[in-house]
Amino acid sequence: MFKSKIKSTLVASLLAFGVSGGLVGNFNSAQAETYQLDTQGAHASIQFKISHLGYSWILARFNKFEGQFEFDESKPEASSISITVDTASLDSNHAERDKHLRSADFLDVSKFPTATFLSTGLKSVNEKKAVLSGDLTIKGITKPITMDVNWIGGGDDPWGYVRQGFEGSVVIPVGEYGMMDMGPSAQEVEILVFFEGVRPKG
Repeated sequence: MFKSKIKSTLVASLLAFGVSGGLVGNFNSAQAETYQLDTQGAHASIQFKISHLGYSWILARFNKFEGQFEFDESKPEASSISITVDTASLDSNHAERDKHLRSADFLDVSKFPTATFLSTGLKSVNEKKAVLSGDLTIKGITKPITMDVNWIGGGDDPWGYVRQGFEGSVVIPVGEYGMMDMGPSAQEVEILVFFEGVRPKG
């Protein structure tokens, strides 16, 4: 199963941002805590956007992914995030296009069933913004990236859990990851992420 492949290997330095600067007071413990991305509750999303002929946009998402992040309130720089994406779960709402995007021209999902992101660092910009650094692996090719992230909010939920929410985006050149050249208007793809991390209270 997909879950068995995941030790948690996209995007928490992303969430480490939440324990730096003015956000430190939102966390309840000085010890490192582990948050799981809330995919079961559909409170996490990985999407991408690429130009179609320079006239409009193709939007798509990945329906299956998992990950977690850890943070230590006293050492936010030591926090981390790891995410693994099931590349075959790509969904652009068009079956024939999805078949092509899963082929060797693009993601080659039969040979590379997962894509991963592993954070390597975080730089706080202000109380709401940070820049996340990490290694993104697609089609077996690993490249360093930096992602702009925003803290949306966090705190206790009504069901006995603690949540933290973030959003982020990064633009990557598709050619650097061994994908087909689709012309001058489609040299880059924008990846958009929206995450809630959840952990039991206490």
